[in-house]
Amino acid sequence: MPASTPLSSDPIAEAKRQWLSHGWLGAADGMAAVTSLMRAQQLMLGRVESTLKPFGLSFARFEMLTLLSFTKDGQMPMASAGARLQVHPTSVTNTVDRLERDGLVTRSAHPTDGRATIVTITPAGREIVARASPVLNSVVFEQPGMSEQDLSDLVRILARFRRQAGDFIDAPTPPDPL
Repeated sequence: MPASTPLSSDPIAEAKRQWLSHGWLGAADGMAAVTSLMRAQQLMLGRVESTLKPFGLSFARFEMLTLLSFTKDGQMPMASAGARLQVHPTSVTNTVDRLERDGLVTRSAHPTDGRATIVTITPAGREIVARASPVLNSVVFEQPGMSEQDLSDLVRILARFRRQAGDFIDAPTPPDPL
């Protein structure tokens, strides 16, 4: 969340100045980039969380409900949900626990894999994500605070970074139709 009163100077720029003055020339730009990304994440998450709060949702809960609402049957194995959301199994369990407690999802045994658990969105879960999504879209996603060109550049740059870090591989190009 932004401070109630903006700071009179950029603390990340000051940190970079300090890095340079300490002779850490090769690390100064990286420190500034990493710290800027982490602060930007805090600012964006603050906006998202405050937008979702009236719906009783955190971003993690919203993501899980949205993922389930996008599936054909409104359900998937918890391990698959974790992989798609790129979160640790413990985080998935904690999120599903809270959603289940609030009647927004149910859990059941996988019909063919005794080790797996299926999570299913309930009608109440569908209803709340259907109400929260347009608000989050209009308040945050349609107004992220950057120009369209900056958004495009940022997504492209971060996708390249994520790909190089092993976060994903490019899907193979589908063959031309016969």
